[in-house]
Parts: sequence; C-alpha cells; structure tokens
Amino acid sequence: MDIHEYQAKEILKNFGVPVPRGGIAFTPEQAAFRRLELGGGRCVVKAQIHSGGRGAAGGVKLCDTDEDVRDFARHLLGTALVTKQTDAAGKRIDRLWVEEASQIERELYLGFVLDRKSERIMIVASGHGGMEIEDLAEEDPDSLIRMILDPAVGLAEYQARELAFKLGLEGAQVGQMVTVLKACYRAYRDLDAMMVEINPLVVCADGSLVALDAKMSFDTNALFRRGEIAGLRDPGQEDPRESFAADHGLAYVGLDGDIGCIINGAGLAMASMDMIHLAGGAPANFLDIGGGASPERVCQAFRTVLSDPNVSVILVNIFAGINRCDWIARGVIQAYKDIGIGVPVVVRLSGTNVEAGRKLIRDSGLPIIDADTLAAAAEAAVAARPQSIAAE
Repeated sequence: MDIHEYQAKEILKNFGVPVPRGGIAFTPEQAAFRRLELGGGRCVVKAQIHSGGRGAAGGVKLCDTDEDVRDFARHLLGTALVTKQTDAAGKRIDRLWVEEASQIERELYLGFVLDRKSERIMIVASGHGGMEIEDLAEEDPDSLIRMILDPAVGLAEYQARELAFKLGLEGAQVGQMVTVLKACYRAYRDLDAMMVEINPLVVCADGSLVALDAKMSFDTNALFRRGEIAGLRDPGQEDPRESFAADHGLAYVGLDGDIGCIINGAGLAMASMDMIHLAGGAPANFLDIGGGASPERVCQAFRTVLSDPNVSVILVNIFAGINRCDWIARGVIQAYKDIGIGVPVVVRLSGTNVEAGRKLIRDSGLPIIDADTLAAAAEAAVAARPQSIAAE
C-alpha cells in the first residue's frame, strides 16, 4: 500500500527525520492560507498523487505570492496528472501540499528497500538526488551505493557513518546523516514497510539535511496489525478494481486484457496467465482467491472480475488442496444466480472433491464450459471471446 508524500513526511518526522514545514490543502483558498501560516514567503505547492515524476509533469511549482498559489491550485485540483509512472489516464489530484521553500545546495538520494536476493533490507544511496532510481541506475550506475543490513544487528552506527562518508558529507553533516539513516531504518522495521525513499535528501545552504520529498509503501498483508497505517489509505489513488478487491480480502491486480481470471495460488495464477498468452489471449487480471474459499468468497471474486468492463470471458482454474472443488462449483453456480453473469465462463477443477465439483457444474444446467486441463481451459477461454475482440 502506497501513501502520499505529506503522510510519509509526517511519519518520518516522528521518527526523527528533518522535513520542511508545510500543510495540506484541499481548496485554492486553503492553499493560500497555508502559505500565510508558513510566514508568507516563497513556498512550494505540490500535487499529492501516488506517483513519482510530478515535477517534470507540471505538478510542482515555486510560488511567491498568494495569487500564484491560488492560480496554481485552481489549475491542479480536480484534474488528472499524467507522469511517466502513471497510465495515460493519470492520477486525480484532490489535495495539495504547501511547504516552505528550501535553499538547496546539493541533492542526495536515499532509499530503503527489500532485497529479495539476499533476503535482507538494502540501503541504496547516491550523490545525485532528484532523479528517479531507475534513471539513476541507467544513466549513472556507478553513483549508486548499496549496503545490506543484517536483520540480527540492524543498522550499525559505523555503517551509517561509512555511508555518509561515501556520499561526501563532512563534519556535522555526518552526524545528521546517521540520525536520518537510523530514523528511516526504524520506520521501515517498526511499521512493516516495503520501501522508504527520500528523494531528494538535500543539503541546505546552512549545511543542514532536510527530506524534501518522501515515499513509503507498506506490506498489505501486515496492515491488520498496523491500523494507524491502514487509515492512511487513499482509495481514490487506486485502480477501482483493486480497491473493490481489497475491500473484500482478495489479492487482485488489474491488467489490460479481456480474459478474467479466478485462480487459487499465486504460482498457478501466473502459470494460467502464461497459458492464456500462449493460447493467443490476454489476461484481464491476476486474482488469487486464496485457500479455503467459500462459495460466498467465490461469488465476491466474480463480482471483482466483472467490475472490469473489458472482461469478455472468465476463466476459473482451481487446484484444490485446502480448497474443495465442490465449494468452488457452488460458488460459480451462486454467482450465476446472484449476479447474472453475461459472459462465457470456463471452469477447470482439479484436486479435492473434483468429481463432486464437476458433477455440480454439469447438473446445474448453466452454460459453463468444462475443461480437463489448464491448456484446454486457456484455449477454451480464448475461443469463447466475442468475434470482435478475437479479430483485434
């Protein structure tokens, strides 16, 4: 789960990271008032969306007067900002962050991420801040400093000092950098974060370090124990399909195809999407219905998949272990009764109670396409698409 810049800054500030003073605004008048609260001097107005590259896309501006702030706020609020990290529709701007301007002398990059190869937290830093990490890795890979942290020890002070020296910091700045690094590490560890990024971390004219921008993302599976973090979720920044799925406890990722997928297990879901591609189709989503799926849960999965208007066929592929094929079959039949499914449905069942499940499907009298294997199911789903979509 992602959060907004201002929310990430507030969290990091509470852990000890220095951030500029600022305030959130939902209207042009409120944005101008925030400038007055900051002393009435030069300020920065930033669009708050879940995307990087806002500055290059026109979502950030230095303002010197109240009228500048109001005009820019009117220009942004209610519109969609398209960046290189969004799709063509962009992200809707419903709030702005107004903060005091900083006198920047130097920009640094700092990120804490999960390195899946080493199964450790990794610090990634660079002396060239203000750029996206992907651009840094491509344009100046030698500038990237990587440091793996031992989970049994955490971030040792000598490691923090070593990183500060590698970034060219001197004197009191080294101590400040140690404070920033340790604060970011604690926030990452204590809040079940998946990423903490400060870009840029700036060296101001007076020599102080300030987090000028911040991003944080969190492990969705840990939100049940992080109520204060779960409350920061902004559904307006999410794919509506994914928001609907999250509200019903389903693991869902929207894609660009037209064949909806209802599958149990992430590995089987990935294999099913590969088979759809091999058969000449394109999946509309990744959906892992999970273990122990009840008929009601299956019905919610159908509602989730059908919330995408592009879906022309649904493929149900279940390999039952914890699940039971008869539960899945009852859920498919219930979905027909409760929702009124208007697209072809292909069902492939295997595993626990498979014969009972397939008998329920056959005896239902519903136009459900039964398949024996995953390959046959994928081919049947592609063949069942409307002629207009197949021609495309």
